Amino acid sequence: MTLRHVVTWKMAAGDASTRAEHAEGIVARLEGLVGVVPSIRALSTGVNALDIEGNWDVTLVADFDDAEGLDAYQVHPAHQEVVAYVRSVAGGRSAVDFLI
Repeated sequence: MTLRHVVTWKMAAGDASTRAEHAEGIVARLEGLVGVVPSIRALSTGVNALDIEGNWDVTLVADFDDAEGLDAYQVHPAHQEVVAYVRSVAGGRSAVDFLI
């Protein structure tokens, strides 16, 4: 089985162009973790494509072998750099982890 980690963020910025810039910054940083954090088995991320009321701005879907792999990802220094950026631009976060 695989552990799938899904996270969505809402940007804190009020204007659309800044929200889009920050969302793209998150995507670029997350994608940069592939090949750097060994426990990542698969990773996809993207910016919300439709302007629908209530949609969040960015989503991450990442797969790990198990909870230990997710834990290793969470504490990896490269991931911690991404976390620092995300915290500086995000206004909300939601996550779920499930087995596939």
